[in-house]
Amino acid sequence: MRLKGRHTKVEAPVAAPRTDEDDDRLGRILVGAGRVQPYQLDAVREQEGALAAKLIASGAITDDALARTLAEHHQVPLADFRTITPAEEAVALLTREQATTLQVLPVAVDDEAVTVALLDPAPERIAAVAAVLERPVRAAVVTARDLERGIATSYRATHEVTGQITAFEARDALRKDAFDLEGVSVNEDAPVVRVVQSVITQALRDRASDIHVEPSGERVRVRYRIDGALTEVLDLPGSIGPAIVSRVKILADMNIVERRRPQDGQISMTIEGREVDIRVSTTAVVGGEKVVMRLLDKSRPLFKLEQLGMPADTAQRYSALIRNPFGMVICAGPTGGGKTTTLYASLGELNSPDKNLMTIEDPVEYTFDSINQIQINEAAGITFAGGLKSILRQDPDVILVGEIRDVDTARIAVQSALTGHFVLSSLHATEAVSALYRLLDMGIEAFLIASSVTAVVAQRLVRRSCTSCLETYQPSPDELAFLQQFGGSEPIGGFQHGTGCHFCAHTGYLERIGVYEMLVITDEVRELIVDRAPHDQMRKLARNQGMRTLQEQAAQLVTHGTTTAAEVMRSIYVAGV
Repeated sequence: MRLKGRHTKVEAPVAAPRTDEDDDRLGRILVGAGRVQPYQLDAVREQEGALAAKLIASGAITDDALARTLAEHHQVPLADFRTITPAEEAVALLTREQATTLQVLPVAVDDEAVTVALLDPAPERIAAVAAVLERPVRAAVVTARDLERGIATSYRATHEVTGQITAFEARDALRKDAFDLEGVSVNEDAPVVRVVQSVITQALRDRASDIHVEPSGERVRVRYRIDGALTEVLDLPGSIGPAIVSRVKILADMNIVERRRPQDGQISMTIEGREVDIRVSTTAVVGGEKVVMRLLDKSRPLFKLEQLGMPADTAQRYSALIRNPFGMVICAGPTGGGKTTTLYASLGELNSPDKNLMTIEDPVEYTFDSINQIQINEAAGITFAGGLKSILRQDPDVILVGEIRDVDTARIAVQSALTGHFVLSSLHATEAVSALYRLLDMGIEAFLIASSVTAVVAQRLVRRSCTSCLETYQPSPDELAFLQQFGGSEPIGGFQHGTGCHFCAHTGYLERIGVYEMLVITDEVRELIVDRAPHDQMRKLARNQGMRTLQEQAAQLVTHGTTTAAEVMRSIYVAGV
């Protein structure tokens, strides 16, 4: 652990809530240090919220500059969370709720005092923390961004799972009957109920997109898919596996008795104030039933087109294409490739009071107040093809088809684009040209595809290098050969990659960015579609007309230092291109 500066030790018996006086004191400190001008304080004074957050949001001061100013004023060190890993015994001194309320994170403890990272090291704030801890405190200043991420990674909901497993194994009734209904559905304090809740809660905190619960011999493995990569988080005894599956089935309104046939279900719940929709799939494997839960956090903000990662020229051309009065734009890529995010960003760009926007989706992932959205319900007879037919009678301007899965949906979508509507849709395909051939394989006539499709955008998601733990390194010969092949070069300042830290769960990567290739359907491309020209010939024409491939776009991200060649080679298929 590295702390910069001098330690301050304060012992205090009382806690003090944050008041307007705290904001006034902070304002005087910042003005006195020359970091903020009085007029900047006046500009945010009437807004809601704490002064520090308002100043940062307004651009008057950065998070880092604020922390440095407070550390210098109070003569306390800065906490460098790139090198700090909070000790478990220190974190355990406060609950997550206490840490969030006090805006503090204990990072170390010894016989003399507890070292805490906090936003405001004023004596009264340190006194409040010391009163709760009932111990002397050494203070260190941390940025709001680092504190939020530190609390999220330090307080793991799965920490209590070990105790729940012990309690579960001590219950003879549950051990003998893996899906005792009282244990998995009625008693909310039952061990298996708390285990499932903890697993889902921590997955949401970790930004996981999927949870895998997999029986493996005498063990049950729990893995999260975070930023597109699976990581193991729990190893549970095999005896609790059937009970976990049964609990999930009850939550998803599935048949708890049927263990051999695959089942699908859906869970809607609120976790830590956030609305979450979970799509559940179970299937029988050797050793038991495997469960996969796909998480959809409805509180997550929607992206705008410029935030997706498209190069400026691609984004500008795409934005112009989606404003066509008719035609079809297809977003292609694999499952989990970010297609829905791109489509929603496109809808956000098109949404205006003078347009009737309608969608048909399975499921409706985000709701818009001013957009008419239809949820697929095959049990009630609402399919993509049937719902799309009804949309056409609703006087639409823009239609979003969540996914083209079959020939009926594809045919109606194409006909919609030909009859004066603008259609957005997604399609599973490896790259842009392949999407056109998928439509041909479905049985759609070539001349209809040529007449209706205006552009195809293929995409992948690659992980960003974690900026908190960057270090220089030398790529392998294969990585250098990849860069050379696709027009990449060494970034300014040399090759860097994340070495793994507290923030990125020691993976070296944090968050993801989109990689895009856009095929615009020109007259020459239409001729090749009608002639059913070979795939290679059409791809060659597209590249000659300016299409930059996924590999070329990804190589530029490496050149800009956003990600690494190894991550691009992992995420994007390059052989034979």
